[in-house]
Amino acid sequence: MGELPLTILKMLNYLITKFMPFWIVSCGIVAYLFPSTFLSLERWPGPALALIIFLMGLSLPTTQFIAFLKKPKLAFLGILLKWLLTVSIAVVLALVFFRNSPELATGIILAGAVPGGTSANLYTFMANGTTALSITMSAIDTVIGPFLTPLVIKAFAGQLIYIAFWPLFFKMVYIVFLPILAGLLIQWKWGKSVYLVKPLVAPTSAVALFIIVLATVSSAQQAISLHMSLMPLLVFVVLLQVIGSMAAGYYVAKLFRFQEGEARAMLFQTGICNTALAALLAMNYISPLAAIPAVIAVVINLTLGSIMAIIFMKHDIKQKSTDFNVA
Repeated sequence: MGELPLTILKMLNYLITKFMPFWIVSCGIVAYLFPSTFLSLERWPGPALALIIFLMGLSLPTTQFIAFLKKPKLAFLGILLKWLLTVSIAVVLALVFFRNSPELATGIILAGAVPGGTSANLYTFMANGTTALSITMSAIDTVIGPFLTPLVIKAFAGQLIYIAFWPLFFKMVYIVFLPILAGLLIQWKWGKSVYLVKPLVAPTSAVALFIIVLATVSSAQQAISLHMSLMPLLVFVVLLQVIGSMAAGYYVAKLFRFQEGEARAMLFQTGICNTALAALLAMNYISPLAAIPAVIAVVINLTLGSIMAIIFMKHDIKQKSTDFNVA
């Protein structure tokens, strides 16, 4: 790959990463205003998400991943805390605010009962967190997600609305489990060649995410219009869900004596879920209305994640400046 294409890719990656919430919101607005334009994408979200998960497996630094697997206690403790904290917060908020709206309640629970989002790794890196721990937790989380998500949804949302367990399970196996295993296998087998495609991972994943948002919002447009009066409350509840999960992850990690960088990795792991997956599952197995909380969470996840990463970055710069002046 020549120098000019690499420069263009770097600029593209910067623009995508820096302004990701803006692109997501723009896609959502356009899909809502012109739904018929994107209805042809209704079959694309599954393959698009599978591609994102595959690229995640392909881009995982195997050396860091293997190093943490040799001492897995911290990663598995982080995963345990993630599922306990994030799911508990989602269930409480769903039952408090939307007990009388089973589809929305189920959508909120689903948004908190999916594996961590891939952007958690990026934000952990930006926040000077322990990126290797974040990557390890994301990989483990993604592998066990197809088993845990259907169980959690059946246990907590099955009382609110009928959940077809096995179709949900197999959908997650096809979209999550198999792609990440394929990505990990290819990197393990042909790792020296994989680096050639790594510059394409971020822009390709972004395009796939945009497709998911366009397809989901256009399909749910009618449900959103009919329940527009609930949008402010939904945004408020999803905001609480994400902030509460982030705060719980960070402070519980501190309670368990995680180091600062590790606690930051936990903050993003608990706070940022794969809500694109939640939206897809809701559309396929519950209803378009149930997908709305997940679509809102996609924007809030990315926005709050970037804000927290910037806050940590500025804190570290200020701390270094203070330490230098004292010295």
